[in-house]
Amino acid sequence: MKVTINDVAKLAGVSMKTVSRVINKEPSVRKKTYDIVMNAVKELNYQPNIAARNLAGTSSFAVGLVYDNPNAYYVIDMQNGVLSRCKEEGYELVIHPCSYSDDNMQEEFVTMIKRSRLAGLVLTPPLSEQQAIIDMLDEIGIQYVRLLSGRAQETENSSNCIFVDDFAASHEITEHLISLGHKKIGFVLGDKEHKSTSERLAGYRQALQDHNVAYNEQLIYEGSYSFESGVLGAQSLLKDNNQNNITAILGGNDEVAAGALFAARLMNIDIPAQLSITGFEDSPFSRQTWPKLTTAHQANNVISEHAARLLFTKTRGSRSQDRDIITTFTPSLVIRQSTGAAADNS
Repeated sequence: MKVTINDVAKLAGVSMKTVSRVINKEPSVRKKTYDIVMNAVKELNYQPNIAARNLAGTSSFAVGLVYDNPNAYYVIDMQNGVLSRCKEEGYELVIHPCSYSDDNMQEEFVTMIKRSRLAGLVLTPPLSEQQAIIDMLDEIGIQYVRLLSGRAQETENSSNCIFVDDFAASHEITEHLISLGHKKIGFVLGDKEHKSTSERLAGYRQALQDHNVAYNEQLIYEGSYSFESGVLGAQSLLKDNNQNNITAILGGNDEVAAGALFAARLMNIDIPAQLSITGFEDSPFSRQTWPKLTTAHQANNVISEHAARLLFTKTRGSRSQDRDIITTFTPSLVIRQSTGAAADNS
């Protein structure tokens, strides 16, 4: 296996940032630290990326927003949030869509950063969750902020992260359905590559456990964050005249929930009299359906604006953090017409 900058940092007992500073020959590194890191480099026969090293020391008045997400509403909200802060700071914004599964992902990153001479990056999921990408950025020595699903205490280095507590939000949505009498609650999941998917499933499972409702694998459909997946998921869960007696479906996001609602309509199922449906994120999809979707409000423009603020404290080299920066966001329940009392399907 290829030796990474993370391997060097672990052997030397320092941070990846320190290894990057040593490799890029920054003058502020103490000789003792330099020797320890270089000994680890030699022992592991670590070969730094030459293209990445050539980027060291570049300065710019532009930052990048990198994403791999098919949801246009999500991308626009993220873009607007980062852009609002860029305008205040006098920076330009470079928007870069890409696919995390591409074999040449790291080379594409280096080329993009070099071409645009970026001062820093805001990374959105699932790119922000890929350790290989993080290692590469640490090797380059560029500043970045990661948007992550989860909680700060679960992440080893949370100083450059903005968290979304999908677990808590999913727990609240599921509790809402349980309070309405629902016990057979289907769940159409999003993409398994996104940590938000596992976090939302975990919140759902915990809420069931907290209220002594049995968890049933047959009520889970592994899909993706798309309208089409919501249609297929609902059709699968409700097939054979709803033999699982499902009275509610939790969609992995609002697109999924809208698809589930569409499928239910085709099956002549009344919403919410016979079936309650909830979404997640409070995107325009949740307000364009009929009935409108109960969901969890996730202010993506505000989240990304705080990510940009955190990034600029790093690019300015300031040791003091902006005290107004919020680093953990919890989506809040929004109750609309798509949920109601459970139908008696027993």
